[in-house]
Amino acid sequence: MILVAAEWGYFKLAYKYTIVDKPNARSSHSQTTIRGGGIVFPLAVLLAFALGELSWPIALAVGLVALVSFIDDMRPLPTLPRFGAQLVALALLVYQLHLLQEPVWLLLIIGVGLIGWINAFNFMDGINGITVLYAGICLVSLGYVNYHTPVFQSIVIVGMAAVVFGFVNLRQKALAFSGDVGSISLAVFLAYLLLYTMYANQQWGFLLFFAVYGIDSACTILIRLAKKENIFQAHRTHLYQYLANEKKWSHLKVSALYAVAQAGINGVVLALYQQQLLTMPVILSIGVLLFGVYFYIRMQVITALNSTK
Repeated sequence: MILVAAEWGYFKLAYKYTIVDKPNARSSHSQTTIRGGGIVFPLAVLLAFALGELSWPIALAVGLVALVSFIDDMRPLPTLPRFGAQLVALALLVYQLHLLQEPVWLLLIIGVGLIGWINAFNFMDGINGITVLYAGICLVSLGYVNYHTPVFQSIVIVGMAAVVFGFVNLRQKALAFSGDVGSISLAVFLAYLLLYTMYANQQWGFLLFFAVYGIDSACTILIRLAKKENIFQAHRTHLYQYLANEKKWSHLKVSALYAVAQAGINGVVLALYQQQLLTMPVILSIGVLLFGVYFYIRMQVITALNSTK
């Protein structure tokens, strides 16, 4: 009820102060919609902290990026404060997980990976339902592994926030979009859960829990670099954007496709993990296979689109 009341209260403020998202060249929507409905995600994290289910470094990390992102939603900020907030959040995650004893090279890989994940998750937040459905699959998968750990209750609370946000976003015509305040803060929380789960179980294979977003984002960047495009400029060249914008698939259909694909991958990962078969060669083989499948599907979609022009 607290999260429902918070979302309702935010709607009142958003209408009063015109906190809305207007369509632009990168948008996959065509109508003005409330921005920042994902504020329930950082509020859920803070609620978990208040209930003693989450530590202060994680609450601070999520709260900091949420605050900066909310300001950015209302009035675009320069890159420095946004990137600076993400670096501080990263440092707090490293501190909480006691990773400072790790080799410098590994910390650099973790740092680059987390910053990449946070921004990839934010960039992928482009059509109705994709963020909440995908995050829901990730939360369920991580919750399954962490059922008997201290982080489980915080996963449940953030999952409840996903249900609340899904009510206003998982529609053909969304009542609200997540905004950076929702997508970036949720990405930080998911990054923490993933690292916690990987280190607690000494299992790198759980990286595959984020494979669909990771592969789409990484491949899109590589393709744009190969074309000598500015990867920091707005674009509509993710696979989900081709499907939603050029092929005119329903937003909910595309969002469900991404969620189902990730759920299938996660099911395989969990089955292999339980049978103690999730070894590094197996993990790498799955990764290569997924990259190949993604490129094949992407090329088929683009070829079909070009043939109709």
